[in-house]
Amino acid sequence: MAEKPQPVRVLYCGVCGLPAEYCEFGPDFENCKPWLIQNVPDLYPDLLKEADAKDADKVSDQLQSTSISGGSSKPKEEDVKRLPGGKIKKKEKQEVIIEKMTRNKRKCITTVKGLDLFGVKLSDASKKLGKKFATGASVTKGPTEKEQIDVQGDISYDIVEFITDTWPDVPEAAIFFIEDGKKVPAV
Repeated sequence: MAEKPQPVRVLYCGVCGLPAEYCEFGPDFENCKPWLIQNVPDLYPDLLKEADAKDADKVSDQLQSTSISGGSSKPKEEDVKRLPGGKIKKKEKQEVIIEKMTRNKRKCITTVKGLDLFGVKLSDASKKLGKKFATGASVTKGPTEKEQIDVQGDISYDIVEFITDTWPDVPEAAIFFIEDGKKVPAV
């Protein structure tokens, strides 16, 4: 009789949760290295050589730093938010960008980006802009997959005052225009 095939035992990394063979392709291989050296030294033999060389470097660096500064120095860690898949989330600047685009030679569209970074609901803002300037306004996704407000017509002449009066959390110094591809402060 044929033997029953046995299930394969897979060792998962304690840091990233991937199988140990795939840690090098994961989001933070540098953090996985100590765990791999301790638990699976035969899987990555190059890591043992690197670890021995780094330990020697660390000891010499600690000796030099104690003789120079009198204490051990720790490198400061950056506060970076990691998303699934190893992507790093960047902190966005809080600024409102107003851009005027022309379509069909005479028609204009004014685009307002970044209003949501100040806690403003874009749907409410588009309604208020549409009522104030007596024109159509809608919330759309821009080319960077972020939501923005598109207002029909050229309202760039009065929009800064309206934004600062309606939403006092938005400072006038944080509002910029894009003219000829350059960012110009609204002040």
